[in-house]
Amino acid sequence: MSAHGGTGANGTNSTNGGTGLRPGVELQAFQDSTQWAWAAAVTVAAALRRALETGPRVRLLLSGGTTPGPAYAALARAPLAWDRVDVALVDERWLLPDDPDSNARLVRESLLANAAAAARFESITRPGRSIDEAVTAANMHAAHPAAVVVLGMGEDGHVASLFPNMIGLADAIASPRPYVAVDATGCPGAGPWTRRVSLTPAGLAPAQTRLLLIRGAHKRALLDRVLAGDDPMEFPVRLAFTTPGAPLRILWCP
Repeated sequence: MSAHGGTGANGTNSTNGGTGLRPGVELQAFQDSTQWAWAAAVTVAAALRRALETGPRVRLLLSGGTTPGPAYAALARAPLAWDRVDVALVDERWLLPDDPDSNARLVRESLLANAAAAARFESITRPGRSIDEAVTAANMHAAHPAAVVVLGMGEDGHVASLFPNMIGLADAIASPRPYVAVDATGCPGAGPWTRRVSLTPAGLAPAQTRLLLIRGAHKRALLDRVLAGDDPMEFPVRLAFTTPGAPLRILWCP
């Protein structure tokens, strides 16, 4: 598996380094979605391979939404010891894992095939499991911290299931638990799925690799606004770089 070279925002080849937009944040820009997807796959695979050298198992946290599917499909072909990889979710809508709109369904269909079919998948929701039980189970799994976290950014600047102006957002941000249940009632970016389980900064902090995958001109313009400040109450995606720990690497394509 090899990456196709892209052009960084500063004119450099993005496979050799990106543009530092602020301390601890690097942007790599690619010419098209194919280059972008393969670069994301190579980045995640390399991080997992490094982590597998130092422990018997590694955890990979993935986001849902419409953006990352092609990157996950490319990652599925990576020659890794997938039987030692635990794949889990950054967040989940309060839907059964086989629901077409669940993040679990997206990950299973885009990643858990080819070589990656050997990975162990941790679904947050399960038939007969209450939302409190789902949070408890997610936090038990998170006792083994993730090596790699792949994040996305919504059109409103949300990250995971932490939305601007969300009920209890400050409490979720301050929670000492890796996962919490959230109520996104009144948040347009949540759509009809207002009950959710979300990763918190406490769950993000231990990760050795943080990756943010974004596409499109609108999100690139939004990213400039996001990076111009630090308040996660305005744009919760700022938690991706204000949470202490690993630097944030952003991959973008038109």
